[in-house]
Amino acid sequence: MSRIADTFTSLREKKRIAMMPFVAAGFPDLATSMNVIAELQNAGANLIEVGFPFSDPIADGPVIQEAFTQALSKGLKVKDIFDSIRALRDRVTLPLVAMVSCSIVFRYDVKKFATDAEAAGFDGLIIPDLPPPEAGKTCALIKAAGLDTVMLVSPTTTPERRRLIAQLSSGFIYYLSVSGITGERDKLPEDMEQNVRELKSLTKTPVCVGFGIHKPEHVKQLSAISDGAIVGSAFVRRMQQHLAEGPDAVVRASGAYCRELLSQVR
Repeated sequence: MSRIADTFTSLREKKRIAMMPFVAAGFPDLATSMNVIAELQNAGANLIEVGFPFSDPIADGPVIQEAFTQALSKGLKVKDIFDSIRALRDRVTLPLVAMVSCSIVFRYDVKKFATDAEAAGFDGLIIPDLPPPEAGKTCALIKAAGLDTVMLVSPTTTPERRRLIAQLSSGFIYYLSVSGITGERDKLPEDMEQNVRELKSLTKTPVCVGFGIHKPEHVKQLSAISDGAIVGSAFVRRMQQHLAEGPDAVVRASGAYCRELLSQVR
């Protein structure tokens, strides 16, 4: 099994939910973002979603967009991220999943991107703007490189499309708690539990929930219905709040927030 599959199998045996923070590669700088990943592992995270900065993201809200803009302003390249992840693997063992726009992957070349990502130490790819059924060929190339392909399901995804996404996905399925863009929300949608349970009935692939999650109460709520909690904007915002204190403070704050989110489930 893949490192992602091993992680979810282990967590299911322990009846625990996966904590999956999002880290924007290169924010506030490349070295600090890598140190944040290492700290999140120490703080109890189970997987890390690593965002590849893109100038025109389709679903990222203003918090993540701002972080991406700052990273890109320093001339960050795909190769820089691959090189940094490769070096990071000496001290990070948990699964790393790249969240990357279809434009970046196809400009780089799908087969080469997947091969280089695996060689760098990534375990899977999330390509949010890769639509089924066109995704079939791309998923096959990614699988051939030894990576999982994580696809997204929203509350408005039709039943037929959900079944197709469930067939194409490996590693886990990313369920969006709400339609729209990323960002913190006070309450999770009332229809979320039913939608997640219906999606889980279609597949044995783990289902993780993202968009809007930022409280320990949210993680506790999700622990009863999903396999994982994905926290994005809230982690980036916490990093932004400590920028003036320096890189070490940003790293410490990220770890502290991860522990806070897990406080009601472990």
